[in-house]
Amino acid sequence: MRIIAANDSHFEYIRKHDHHISENLILPKIRGNEIYILQNEEYRIVGWMRHSYFWDNTPFLNMIWIDDTYRSKGLGKKAVLFWEDEMKKLRFNLVMTSTLANEEAQHFYRKLGYRDSGCLILEDEPLEIILTKRLSNL
Repeated sequence: MRIIAANDSHFEYIRKHDHHISENLILPKIRGNEIYILQNEEYRIVGWMRHSYFWDNTPFLNMIWIDDTYRSKGLGKKAVLFWEDEMKKLRFNLVMTSTLANEEAQHFYRKLGYRDSGCLILEDEPLEIILTKRLSNL
């Protein structure tokens, strides 16, 4: 698998596939290097990752999506570790993410060293688990 920073040519793909982002935020996030494209060996897009900054100073992995055919093959782990390395290069020593309590992703993140750090309760929604991970010093 290959992971690259999204560019303007990926706008349409993200607009069509990522239903958890406002369309008017896609280009600014692409240009801010906050979206990565996951490609297979033939350079076909098989997923994406998107992050932002919690409190404007802590990288927060908002979304990672991998097409069904490519799941359970280690690509998610590779993608998250890639993102963590990118955040280390930017000199961050803490990263965050979240997942719903009724999703399996919480176990995935814990295996990668993420720790439960809190939760968010929204009316009529499952509990959102906030997870953090300290990155090794540079």
